[in-house]
Amino acid sequence: MDYVFTPTTQARLNTGNLVQPATTTGKLLPAARDPVTGEFVEIAKIFYQSTTTTLCDRGVLGLLSHLGGGGPVQPLIAPVYVTVAPLQLAQSHQGFQKIYRMLNCLKINLAVMQATAAVIGIGAVSSTVLSAVNLEQVLKIRDEAKHQKLKIKDGFIDLRHILKDKGVEVIQQIFKVAHDSNFQRHRQQLVNGYDIFSKAIKRCQSALTVPDLKLRNSEINNGRDMLFEALKIYDRPGLLEGLCSAGKLRQMECVWAIELALGITFQLQRAYDLVSDRLLKLQSKIRHDLLTVVKGCQSESELDFLFPEVTRILGHDLSVIEFWQNEVDWMQTLSPKEQHQLASLDKLSGDHHIKSSIHTTFAVLTAEPSLYQSLKQKSHFLSLRDQLAFALKPELRGGYEFYVCQQAIATGYPALAVSNWQEISDLTVANLYYFFQSREDLSEIYPTEDTIETPAWHFAKSLEKELNYCN
Repeated sequence: MDYVFTPTTQARLNTGNLVQPATTTGKLLPAARDPVTGEFVEIAKIFYQSTTTTLCDRGVLGLLSHLGGGGPVQPLIAPVYVTVAPLQLAQSHQGFQKIYRMLNCLKINLAVMQATAAVIGIGAVSSTVLSAVNLEQVLKIRDEAKHQKLKIKDGFIDLRHILKDKGVEVIQQIFKVAHDSNFQRHRQQLVNGYDIFSKAIKRCQSALTVPDLKLRNSEINNGRDMLFEALKIYDRPGLLEGLCSAGKLRQMECVWAIELALGITFQLQRAYDLVSDRLLKLQSKIRHDLLTVVKGCQSESELDFLFPEVTRILGHDLSVIEFWQNEVDWMQTLSPKEQHQLASLDKLSGDHHIKSSIHTTFAVLTAEPSLYQSLKQKSHFLSLRDQLAFALKPELRGGYEFYVCQQAIATGYPALAVSNWQEISDLTVANLYYFFQSREDLSEIYPTEDTIETPAWHFAKSLEKELNYCN
């Protein structure tokens, strides 16, 4: 994450007249304070990094940060205000407004995910249909819903109008799913779950206006109980049966949205230790769920759908949740006076003081598809799927590195038995792995005529050049 302050504040930070507070683990926070008086001066605007010095440089997130050049944090599931709300919650009118919008954002996100899941349906689906509800489309649909240009009914949005330009096949798919008996049973459970979720959100939002603290907490407790009830419906294992990888991802995203809403309810009651614990577990759950989806991906068309979206969740949503957790942990170290002083920065916490110096374009917000298309020119389906798995669980890469080393020595490519893998990209590791896999397979099984005519795997030209020096 990068924090962008107003030019005046940044100049004072550069000279040491102001400092940024940090968590106990050394993570900087989006606030500037006077080191002498201890008073907070400004809360920053949060952007994703344009450069990185971490090991993710060698993977898809590092490539994405260089390709995108940085931009505003625009998570897919997490509410967009989440990273500043903890700093502004203390008895603040604007702080409560932010919480209200965060909850509303989650309600819209859930409806959008359900609506696009309904287009996908149950079972295999074509690449044309998947592309109609991919990352770029979801961002557009969500924006339309936020501006109330699309109506939510029973937790679903009728997407026929907004997708009418995507072709006859997409419209036919929408009608097919609408009359599919299996999906109708699936849909009815989601209708019930969304109804409970929506009522819970409204109850928590109305609680924000209750001046009596005891009554407010009682209303939040009731709303939270309803959220747990909705979570049981969405997180039921049987609900996911028959869904392709893309459909499963959409269903999991609905679960995460409810989990985030639960975290907000504990935040409202300043139960910071519970918020921190839930956010920590949610980060682990999201990574585990994503890895399950990626491992279950069986086709290139599904990966075309999954890769940009999973990358967005990794680079934005998980970053937002991590920083939310860091801020919650930090809030526990502040005195009530300091929390109140943070809340007084309402007039500086809006977007108006940044808009004069930062210009956002939609191209920056959707750098993930461009990254994926670039990688596709240098790799192939299985390799790309594994690169995504490395990003989710970096320790998986070790087994690939070991295999490449062993095969490189055994087959006469000693230069590829690298002693230090830290500077080698995930793309190269995965491509080399399948290079040696293909050689090993061909040495054990005589290729058929079909295999010779249509090989299962081939090198990108760039990788062939890299390997030529070893011959």
